[in-house]
Amino acid sequence: TDVIFCSADGIVSASPSFFAYLKGGAPMYNFLANTKRMTVAAMVMALYIVVLYVTQGISFGPYQIRIATAFYALAFVYPFLVVPLGLANFIANFFFGGLGIIDMVGGCFVGIVTTWLIVQVRQHQYPVWLAGLPIWWVPTLCVSAWLSYLLHLPYAVLVGSLAVGQLPPAICGVLLIQALSHRYVLKKEF
Repeated sequence: TDVIFCSADGIVSASPSFFAYLKGGAPMYNFLANTKRMTVAAMVMALYIVVLYVTQGISFGPYQIRIATAFYALAFVYPFLVVPLGLANFIANFFFGGLGIIDMVGGCFVGIVTTWLIVQVRQHQYPVWLAGLPIWWVPTLCVSAWLSYLLHLPYAVLVGSLAVGQLPPAICGVLLIQALSHRYVLKKEF
């Protein structure tokens, strides 16, 4: 069987020759690679928004289990998803959140920070289970800050409820990484 490689920027290739352009002096524009990135980013953003729509009854408010945040783990395999997943959070909060610009911008920021930390777990070759910690704690600690302000609830209470609610997506995210890791040979290409 063919071995499938996944580079640090998340582009999947059937052979290491895909990265041959990196060896010659100046990097060249790779239209196909950029098209793949944009396509994957658009599909993941759409999937995030659809899953959030389907689960919106439990995804918003002081007690929330946002299953869609498990998709943040995809940044482990596709590091270029850092910004698209933040934008997906912005769009989802715009359509379904109802808490205004603070929630939209804050959600975008949380998505970007969370996925960036997941990419750092991969780049530093830490154990995969550590990728679940940003999914669990970044939204828990950050979202609680503006929800406390917007909903006039104590910060500590919101941290407690969001910590419980973010644990299932964190576990699902780690399982997603493990499932994808069996399919792809993740190579550090820096």
